[in-house]
Amino acid sequence: MARNRFEQVNEVQPDAVTLLLKRDSDGASGAIVLPAAASQGRLTTDQVSAQLPAQDAFRGAIRLANDVKLALVVCDPDGVWKPEWGDLYQPID
Repeated sequence: MARNRFEQVNEVQPDAVTLLLKRDSDGASGAIVLPAAASQGRLTTDQVSAQLPAQDAFRGAIRLANDVKLALVVCDPDGVWKPEWGDLYQPID
């Protein structure tokens, strides 16, 4: 079975759900961003979730991306990503 692949980005993307992962003194966490620009006029401002445990944020981001039929990208400057979640790749420019 093929593993899921997720594009790693450096900032929130205007046309995709972005999972923002970070590591701090409390451990690994994440937030989910749904940009207004990707909502087909339904939103007037970007929607950002509360900080969640990293795995919960990952699962929530997948559900949201599937529900709104958008790509899911990952911003992970602190290296929180777990290999069992799938393959994280950076596109070649």
